[in-house]
Amino acid sequence: MTFLLTQLQQDIINQYQKGFPLCSRPYKALAEQFNSTEDIVLREIQVLDENGFLSRIGAVFNHQKAGASTLAAIAVPESELDSVAEIVNQFEQVNHNYGREHRYNLWFVATANNDKALAEVLEEIEKLTNYPVLILPMEESYHIDLAFNINFAVAQQSRH
Repeated sequence: MTFLLTQLQQDIINQYQKGFPLCSRPYKALAEQFNSTEDIVLREIQVLDENGFLSRIGAVFNHQKAGASTLAAIAVPESELDSVAEIVNQFEQVNHNYGREHRYNLWFVATANNDKALAEVLEEIEKLTNYPVLILPMEESYHIDLAFNINFAVAQQSRH
């Protein structure tokens, strides 16, 4: 199925992967920049979300300064990978997980308010999955800028 993005949808994606307005009505601020209305901007974001173009809208924090976090992994039989991933995804403290081709094939990042709360979450994941969690605390942080300016005109042409 082909989904053609409107100019407003393209502008939202390209201009707000970072630098999202920090104010009481950020969608109104976006609307003013795009000569639109807050309701239209919110509707377009909802369409983008419903069609899988957005993973989330939210702040990125340094979890080591704002609380506690760790990379973690579980070795899961391939036949159980999806069901165990669903269990892990139930925790609001898990901000993403993914499969890898390794004995430890399910990886995730867990965050919490403090070290004690993080340990409790990881223990609960072990209890519910029946698999031990390998805890891989961060030794050094690196900043990777994952914002991309997408040339939608070229992307549209290359599909034909």
